[in-house]
Amino acid sequence: MIKLTKKIINRELVPHLSKGKRGPSCKVGLWRIVRAILKRLKTGLQWRELPMRELFGRHRTSWNSVFYYFSKWSKDGSWYQLWTALLGLNKKFLDMSSVELDGSQTPAKRGGECVGYQGRKKCKTTNMLFLTDRQGILLACSDPISGEHNDLFEIEKNVSKILVTLSDSNIEYKGLFMNADAGFDSQCFRNFCGLKEIIPNFDLNKRNAKDPDQNDYFFDNQLYKERFAVERTNAWLDGFKNLIIRYETKAVNWLGLHYLAFSIILLRKIEILNKKL
Repeated sequence: MIKLTKKIINRELVPHLSKGKRGPSCKVGLWRIVRAILKRLKTGLQWRELPMRELFGRHRTSWNSVFYYFSKWSKDGSWYQLWTALLGLNKKFLDMSSVELDGSQTPAKRGGECVGYQGRKKCKTTNMLFLTDRQGILLACSDPISGEHNDLFEIEKNVSKILVTLSDSNIEYKGLFMNADAGFDSQCFRNFCGLKEIIPNFDLNKRNAKDPDQNDYFFDNQLYKERFAVERTNAWLDGFKNLIIRYETKAVNWLGLHYLAFSIILLRKIEILNKKL
């Protein structure tokens, strides 16, 4: 696993985060603030339980200051800018021979924005859609979706957000083979993919058996097996304890945590691939 030293944080993460143009500057160093946020993301600690002496030593600050910077960077889009910048700079490491689309449901213990009751989970959840490359490296995600909805809820809008992320990262999506399970099999979504020049390789939903065109849909079973790379991705995300259960009430903060986790996973993968060269 990549060790996030002061040098790496200052080189890879801090340059993409906004700095205030007015008021006093951060006296403890932004890299320490980022390290504290990463500590919470990895361990699942509450903000007020952060080990401030361990993280900041003789530099006196409070957990409120750490949360202030995290929330500020979430609201002004810094975490998103960090993610798209890292992805664009390192796209040579991606395998875009196919991409994998999948949904994820996370229990939301404190409620908040984009939270709804999910009968299958028997609790309130937040949903998100994730897109990965063939290796399972994360490419993009949708905005948080209230838990009572299925994966096809506002699918065109949610996948459009994913495609915007690819465009912002200078990654071409036209001509991609997109794998997805039967939960994404709908005529409307297939038409949308066609308009975006994406080739859908969706498992056929038995509920659509009456569709006269179903037998004409493209489906490559061998290519579809690559979809299970996204299950590996879910395991990587579970390594960040703060993402297993949602405690953030603001949707933008929940999204910011994901972009930061995506960035760490990418840096870790780059380190592994560089060692193999």
